[in-house]
Amino acid sequence: MTTTETHTATAPLDSPDVGPIDSEYTELRERFAPVLATIVQGAAERDRERRLPHAEVRALAAAGFTAVTVPRAQGGAGAGTETLFRLLLDLGEADSNLPQLLRAHFAFVQDILIGAETREAESWLSVIADGAVVGNASHERSTATVGDLRTTVTPDGEAYRLSGEKHYSTGSIFADWINVSARTPDGRRARVTVASDDPGVDLRDDWDGFGQTLTGSGSTLFDRVAVPASRVRVLEGRGDGAATTQTAFLQLVLLSSLVGAGRAALRDAIGFVRSRTRVYSQGSGASAATDPLIQQVVGTLSADVASAQDSVLAAARALAAAQDAAGGARAQELTDAAELRTVQAQITTVRDILRVTTELFDVGGASATSRGRGLDRHWRNVRTLASHNPVIYQQRAIGDRLVNGTDLLYFWSTGEKKPETERDG
Repeated sequence: MTTTETHTATAPLDSPDVGPIDSEYTELRERFAPVLATIVQGAAERDRERRLPHAEVRALAAAGFTAVTVPRAQGGAGAGTETLFRLLLDLGEADSNLPQLLRAHFAFVQDILIGAETREAESWLSVIADGAVVGNASHERSTATVGDLRTTVTPDGEAYRLSGEKHYSTGSIFADWINVSARTPDGRRARVTVASDDPGVDLRDDWDGFGQTLTGSGSTLFDRVAVPASRVRVLEGRGDGAATTQTAFLQLVLLSSLVGAGRAALRDAIGFVRSRTRVYSQGSGASAATDPLIQQVVGTLSADVASAQDSVLAAARALAAAQDAAGGARAQELTDAAELRTVQAQITTVRDILRVTTELFDVGGASATSRGRGLDRHWRNVRTLASHNPVIYQQRAIGDRLVNGTDLLYFWSTGEKKPETERDG
């Protein structure tokens, strides 16, 4: 490893924050600083070697990071929504794979906190406080139509059997428990929770994307997995109509990973400039660090990162307000406001951070493209994160909402669409 690589890998997580910092965040940030410092030190090497961060996930769980929103009474830190996202931004700067692979975990905890997940809620919170990690298996690449599923959960005496194949099972390969979406024999949706080591569960590390390569977003196969009735919850209807704060929550975790990668790109660009001794003949300074043009690039990158982070945290505050209003007269209004603000944040954040991770290479010549430095991983990770819930559809949805008053869509899925004539019968 070169001197430059060492400087970049161990650079402190000291990106300037935007907005007031409360004591809750400050205390927790200090508590988790050691584990975050360890994670950032090996991030570039893990990416080069495609070494899954099993040890890093367990270190976060042991430090209490995965239980940060669990109430204190159940053994967690009781952190609020904005504090969680501030911490996820810090984690994303250390390694952008980690907030994404923990997205289903934090969403499961949030489901319990808002009352959407009621089965043995107190018990689950205690299990998570003890270090258990929850994964996800919801997406399919089958020929099912949009909104439908091929994975089934069927009664088997007093219990159930789960069978099917899932893709993009982000985080499950690191998890103790997996939340699975399935359909019942009568076509209703169900949420099924299985242990990752249950007989019949096959976790595969076959994610082949060029970015976010360490999220464990591979396939999960279920072959007649035995599931007790207590871990099967049949949902009312299809679950694709009601407004919910969970849609914004899930999107904001992705944006935290994305902005975290932008912060890391800025950090590494600064480290690269400080380490350079060679200059160009057409340059304007005795060193890269004193060249006004290089300073201008770094200043612009910092503005884009600050703007993106501010946008994410503003959406997190809107989400917190909607969560606090649950069950009240303004619940629908504030939920819609949080969703709209989150989608707007997605559009501008993707634009800004893609620019950051592209233009960071303007601070140096061909040496900046060295595989040993790993600067390319920031662009690859951001481009991959930006491809989730494609922005083009979000832009149209906002325009339709503002111009025509169309309701926002709170349930996203993929699948095959039948021709209009076939759908009409």
